[in-house]
Amino acid sequence: GCDASILLDGPNSEKTAPQNWGLGAFVLIDKIKVVLEQRCPGAVSCSDILNLATRDAVHMAGAPSYPVFTGRRDGMTSTKESVDLPSPSISWKESLACFQSKGLDVQDMVTLLGAHTMGQTRCRYIVDRLYNYKNTGKPDPSMNTTLLNQLRKECPPRTRKGQSDPLVYLNPETGSSYRFSESYYSRVKTHEAVLAVDQQLSNGDNNMLQIVDEFAAGFEDFRKALALSMSRMGSINVLTGKQGEIRRNCRCTNADTNCKR
Repeated sequence: GCDASILLDGPNSEKTAPQNWGLGAFVLIDKIKVVLEQRCPGAVSCSDILNLATRDAVHMAGAPSYPVFTGRRDGMTSTKESVDLPSPSISWKESLACFQSKGLDVQDMVTLLGAHTMGQTRCRYIVDRLYNYKNTGKPDPSMNTTLLNQLRKECPPRTRKGQSDPLVYLNPETGSSYRFSESYYSRVKTHEAVLAVDQQLSNGDNNMLQIVDEFAAGFEDFRKALALSMSRMGSINVLTGKQGEIRRNCRCTNADTNCKR
């Protein structure tokens, strides 16, 4: 992510990892890179483009703009084994440990999970909550019954051979609307979170619950916190100086002779 390794193509690249199958807009990054290479060749890295584009997309979705420090360099490798995204089914303690390992704290975790106020997920990530939670043969008891019945209509217990895994909205209230709101936190409080990792916030410690309550009650508090946490996340494992390179094409390293320029 922060070294633009996600942009590299290849049969075993990060793009091929199941956790990243829902990512898109790579063509948009390509178009930005083409224009920049025409105007200032070799000056702007793909990782800077990715971070700046993310900042602008988040701002367009309702969050405040935030400073992005440029000067990043691009990574040289990308493998699906290196993808470091936490499972959507982990506990809040496991989730917090994952964030802390990256230098982030509980405020960042609760804030950044709020991005799940929009977007979609595959049924395979929630089917256990709907039918066989922790091998009990029953649904997750923490899930709101109305939401459970709604999701069961969209996600069968198993998909048939050759059938694609259905997509469901993380926030059925807003559906395809790509706008941030405080509804994510309100839904956590009413046990209407789709992903287990989100609903786990309601089981957190007092500090975590206080943040959830604060964001559920005030959208402006969430907006400001999101800008700060996005900026902090964008500084994880950044390459600078002589590390990495500035790719001429975001889909391949400069040493790749098979890459189109």
